[in-house]
Amino acid sequence: MMQEKQKEIRDILMQVNYPGTSKNIVELDMVQNIRVEDDKVLFRLVFQKANDPFVGAVKKKAIAVLKENTAYSEVDIETVFVQDLERPLSLEKVKNIIAISSGKGGVGKSTVAANLAVALAAEGYRVGLVDADIFGPSIPKMFGCEDAQPYMEQINGQDFIVPVEKYGVKLLSIGFFVDPASATVWRGPMASNALKQMVEQGFWDELDYMLIDLPPGTSDIHLTLVQTVALTGAIVVSTPQQVALADAIKGINMFESPGIQVPVLGLVENMAWFTPAELPDHKYYIFGREGAKKLATEKGLRLLGEIPVVQSICDGGDAGKPVALDTDSLTGTAFLHLADEVVKAVEENQGTAKRVRVTRQ
Repeated sequence: MMQEKQKEIRDILMQVNYPGTSKNIVELDMVQNIRVEDDKVLFRLVFQKANDPFVGAVKKKAIAVLKENTAYSEVDIETVFVQDLERPLSLEKVKNIIAISSGKGGVGKSTVAANLAVALAAEGYRVGLVDADIFGPSIPKMFGCEDAQPYMEQINGQDFIVPVEKYGVKLLSIGFFVDPASATVWRGPMASNALKQMVEQGFWDELDYMLIDLPPGTSDIHLTLVQTVALTGAIVVSTPQQVALADAIKGINMFESPGIQVPVLGLVENMAWFTPAELPDHKYYIFGREGAKKLATEKGLRLLGEIPVVQSICDGGDAGKPVALDTDSLTGTAFLHLADEVVKAVEENQGTAKRVRVTRQ
């Protein structure tokens, strides 16, 4: 009975669009904790920023549509802001959470996420990587741990998933929990719940950076993420091609939209040029030239890095040995530079990142 009432209220609140967008407050996952007590409706409205100028307008509209379309005499709305929500216990010691995103598939987003994680770990940072690309998890293969089986452990009276650790990076992926040979069909809520479970139930302990490899495009998973944790920022990956850049713009606009308001730390241009192994000083711009650099300039964003196409990137990913492990190689150097630029961007945007050198055995 309560579930039917909650559904009725959600359906009605879908009439309330967040100002300046085509999305309603239910789509944006702003409506939480719906309860009905006698003839009174209570729920929580979650906003991204405490200085959101539309708080009053959204509340007023929500109250109006509920009173117009139901018999409830009173509507009680609790207004909360993401930064004020209590962090899940698993994330209390995580300093920075960064989403790795792309407007479309095929631009090497997961390759960038994996190698950025390895590069940050090589520089002494404590790093975690969540493979939230529910529809095509590739991180287990890239790290050579497809057969790993994370286990549950009770810590301080709570059950946590212990991440797999490789190359100094703590890993959780939906790929660890499904048969890689079987096609997995995920509905929106199932995919979102899987992400929340990995983020909130993983035993991450102390991390300087948690990277979350998102599915390409924009989806419910992106909305779930920004409502689940307070993101430090987002990184958008693109190739120099115009078709990829057009989709990258959509991704940038999504993160910067009024209903989400996540800082875009910068762009990464992947496949920036092709360099043959036998001609390391040659650059062939087979996908266009400096497209992401120009887009970054237009949008007033930082170009975090330009990653060339070399055979070793593909070979390393297939062999489970990210190319960033070879810090003296052309691509290894490119990913180390990317890691340094990400750290600088975080420090400038948030002032929270601190260089923590860790002695590895």
